[in-house]
Amino acid sequence: MKEGYVIRDQTKIHFLTFTVVDWVDVFTRKSYKDVVISCFEFCIANKGMVLFSYVIMSNHIHCIIQSSKGSLSDLIRDFKKFTAVSILKKIQTEPESRREWMLNLFKQAKNTHNRNKNFQFWKYGNHAVEIYSEKFMWTKLDYIHLNPVKAGIVSNTSDYLYSSASNYVLGKGLLDVEVIDNPIRNISNKNTFDKYLGNA
Repeated sequence: MKEGYVIRDQTKIHFLTFTVVDWVDVFTRKSYKDVVISCFEFCIANKGMVLFSYVIMSNHIHCIIQSSKGSLSDLIRDFKKFTAVSILKKIQTEPESRREWMLNLFKQAKNTHNRNKNFQFWKYGNHAVEIYSEKFMWTKLDYIHLNPVKAGIVSNTSDYLYSSASNYVLGKGLLDVEVIDNPIRNISNKNTFDKYLGNA
């Protein structure tokens, strides 16, 4: 069954969610989060990913991205495939007390889809929502950055390492992201944002 959230324009900015099957808390381990960070870096450098915001939670990732090469679906496919293969390899080869339990869940999940050979790591679908205005962009940016605060992990958004919040608050973070000026502080930057929306 096809999900209701469809990417209709491959060139537009989208808010996306990638969820681990059965909401398994894979990303409580630094090693697995670092795979995601490395993949973001690679996609930015080599695959035309424009990353505006992200957060890696224990069992899902939220991000706002755009493809400068005009094929967002292909970019998402490659990102999810690489991270899944890399993390599954780490689970199988590195010290992991939950190995048997996790691999069993991922093996059971693949039985519901013909596309997988051995395991399914990510749920199908990305809950893709097109970013249609700067105000809506900031609604999603705030939602992403507040995730660790609402989960009780940190008190301040910028204190969470695996998020782009520090890029927006402190001007630096684990990854270089495309920072959008807050329209409340700087409403003169609308033309710059229109460039990303394709309205310029």
